[in-house]
Amino acid sequence: MAEPKPLDPTVLCRSCDPQQFEFRTTAELAEVDLVIGQPRVQDSLKFAMGMEDEGYNVFALGSSGVGKLSTVRQLAVEDATRRPVPADWCYVNNFSDPAKPRALRVPAGRARVFQRDMEQLVEELGSAIPAGFEGEHYQSRVHELEEELKERQSSAIEGLRERAKPRRFALLETPGGFAFAPLDDRGEVLSPERFSKLPRAEQEQLEAAAKELQQELQKSLRQFPVWHKEMHARVKELNREIASFAVNHLIEALESSYHDLPHVLAYLGNVQQNIVEHVDQFLPRAELPIPMLGDGGRAGALERFKVNVIVDNAGEVGAPVVYEDLPNYSNLIGRAESRAHMGTLVSDFTLIKPGALHRASGGYLILEARKVLQQPFAWEALKRSLRSREIRIESLERSLSLVSTVSLEPEPIPLDLKVILLGDRLLYYLLCELDPEFIELFKVAADFEETMDRDREAHLRYPKVIATMARHEGLRALDPGGVARVIDQLARLAGDAEKLSTHLRSLSDLLHEADYWAGLEGRDVITRADVDRTVDQRIYRSDSIRARMYEQIRRGTVMIDTAGAVVGQVNGLSVIQLGEFSFGRPSRITATTRIGEGEVLDIERETELGGALHSKGVLILSSFLAARYTRDAPLSMTASLVFEQSYAMVEGDSASLAELCAILSSLSGLPIDQSLAVTGSVNQHGAVQPIGGVNEKVEGFFNVCAQRELTGTQGVVIPSANVKHLMLRDEVVEAARAGRFRVFAVARVDEAIALLTATPAGAPDESGTFPADSVNARVEQCLREFGIARSRFAARGANATGSAEPGEDRRE
Repeated sequence: MAEPKPLDPTVLCRSCDPQQFEFRTTAELAEVDLVIGQPRVQDSLKFAMGMEDEGYNVFALGSSGVGKLSTVRQLAVEDATRRPVPADWCYVNNFSDPAKPRALRVPAGRARVFQRDMEQLVEELGSAIPAGFEGEHYQSRVHELEEELKERQSSAIEGLRERAKPRRFALLETPGGFAFAPLDDRGEVLSPERFSKLPRAEQEQLEAAAKELQQELQKSLRQFPVWHKEMHARVKELNREIASFAVNHLIEALESSYHDLPHVLAYLGNVQQNIVEHVDQFLPRAELPIPMLGDGGRAGALERFKVNVIVDNAGEVGAPVVYEDLPNYSNLIGRAESRAHMGTLVSDFTLIKPGALHRASGGYLILEARKVLQQPFAWEALKRSLRSREIRIESLERSLSLVSTVSLEPEPIPLDLKVILLGDRLLYYLLCELDPEFIELFKVAADFEETMDRDREAHLRYPKVIATMARHEGLRALDPGGVARVIDQLARLAGDAEKLSTHLRSLSDLLHEADYWAGLEGRDVITRADVDRTVDQRIYRSDSIRARMYEQIRRGTVMIDTAGAVVGQVNGLSVIQLGEFSFGRPSRITATTRIGEGEVLDIERETELGGALHSKGVLILSSFLAARYTRDAPLSMTASLVFEQSYAMVEGDSASLAELCAILSSLSGLPIDQSLAVTGSVNQHGAVQPIGGVNEKVEGFFNVCAQRELTGTQGVVIPSANVKHLMLRDEVVEAARAGRFRVFAVARVDEAIALLTATPAGAPDESGTFPADSVNARVEQCLREFGIARSRFAARGANATGSAEPGEDRRE
């Protein structure tokens, strides 16, 4: 097996060639959609938008910043413009039960017109009704009724007075009422003194007559309230007649404008009836009682005829697309507000406020799933509305049975919309697992890709995307060199030379910062130098911890060798993530071997500093050793592995190749070149598997070596499968081109150990024998010696203790 050669510098970074672009700046390019690399999302959304069945709402899942909101909003707006404008909705008073306002549906744009028509109606009635009651006809009719009442009362009194005279009595009107007084023969009223001098029989006769007359008087007086009531009823009927005359032609004119809306006509009929029954509230002289709802006074009483428009689609083109940034309970389903009145809180239909569901009905509602779940009871309210397909405004206190006071119960409004939730993948799968209703209501998943293929078509399309974003956000145009550098950085963000990142937020941030540096240099366009400076400054701003770690290595506090050769010691590589900044760091991995029972002891795991994946990688090593070297005998070895000077959690299996090479070095006695660092995982058959963060790991070891001195012997060993992921910084590529740093790619353990020990690994012949002095031969020989030694040790132990016959007890 030939020793691996360093990778050609051209494969260390696949740079975009600016010469392929035919524009001078991106200002020349036409705008395109910012939906890039998301065909699956587009197909999913189009399917959901076309499905009219229940439950086909959408959950758009993907990492934060990938452009879920902008993509979903753009596609929703495109579809919404092809849909009809939904109807307007308003709440009006329910005259039979004011606590249960009625909802009226009117065609788009007519709710505000209806509201103004009702305001004008009330205003016109405010002048027409008083004018009718102040007219001569009404005044004369009322005067006639009043005179008729007076005449009836006077006739009754005069008749009684005439009937009293023959009985020698006079009917007198006093401040306290009416009274009968006896008369003498000359018709004069008898004084009490004179009355007392009359004969007893005559007195008794007069008293009996007075009693009869008093009874007749009481009978007549009892008729007065009845006559008053009759008169008031006739006046009230007259008021209705006058009010109907003043109202009917106004209502009829209004009804002609809404002849095509039966619900509005029914409401206008109720309005007409209520006005006629309560016409006194339109009269300035009326003393109104304090209303139960709304303000006091005449103006407050007339508020019951207002129209509360909660959905107004006037001037809209197509269906609505609503994004609610704060999806709490009230903002979703609406609320009925209250106002303070005489020390209490009162509410009416004019205080009903719409929610996002009202505004989006007929179109699309976009919500952040995490925000909905964080708001108390918002998630349940959303699901309830989607299940029932109606919006029911109910106070949270009432729905939780926390209060028992009378509150508004507005009539529910039908709901017809598509809800699009935005969230990450973990949240989506948790909801699928934990909420049985979720998958019934959100049957469509729109899964956002974070990368797209980097081909010629992408290289030609991405400049237009960059141009569109720069234009929309008011940034400078880019020249071809700046565009090429942006594309290279997008490949670096994707961690793959054959892919480009579709993370729109990262692209936007990159352009904004490059625009800032271009402006600082006084340039009219963004160049490659500005993008380079942006990347460098980002690293610089987040580099404090990395710089201290590298300083500790440079000063020898953390011991990392970049020269020489040591048995059982290898430089492993790991990646540290700090926020959005990640960097590679070398770690010394050491291995010791001795006679044992085939165990590879992971000190990190024993001290609970090793994660499950790391432990899995270590366990694979013992399987590889036993399968390759001791197929016909027990593996008589114990190996110990440790990350030296590691005081934090170790996770992942990307160090398993380095750990295996350290064990093989310890068993063979061959030293490992410390100028090389190793990364990669292995399987039980010795194949090297790809790992993540390959660019950061290579650059991490390069930085450590560069701080000391690049000798030309230093380098990094990576899996062959990771070569396509290489997008190394320019300084690393230049060092490789100058022969001062090397990157090797290996596909099997034998290639790695041969490179690290400068000794052929050795392939077995037909009989399974490895070549003499090869790494594998040395390892096999060592393990056989371990097996022999273990057998001898076991034999000596048996001889020392003796062998017991069956049934014989050797204990002393």
